[in-house]
Amino acid sequence: MDDDLPRPKGDAASKLAGEDLSPYSVDELDERVAMLKAEIARVEAHRDKSAAHRAAADALFGRKSSS
Repeated sequence: MDDDLPRPKGDAASKLAGEDLSPYSVDELDERVAMLKAEIARVEAHRDKSAAHRAAADALFGRKSSS
């Protein structure tokens, strides 16, 4: 599977982005923001780890051509 292909629409982040926030209290929104910031940090750490792994593989085996 090609890691560069976009993920299908409808993933968890897309569903969160479309959710109505009006029922939430300020405290609930603060909790949600904290949880989302933690998730962003987790995703960024995974992205950085994946990029380093890919760079190491490219250095070892050479970069694949686009054609």
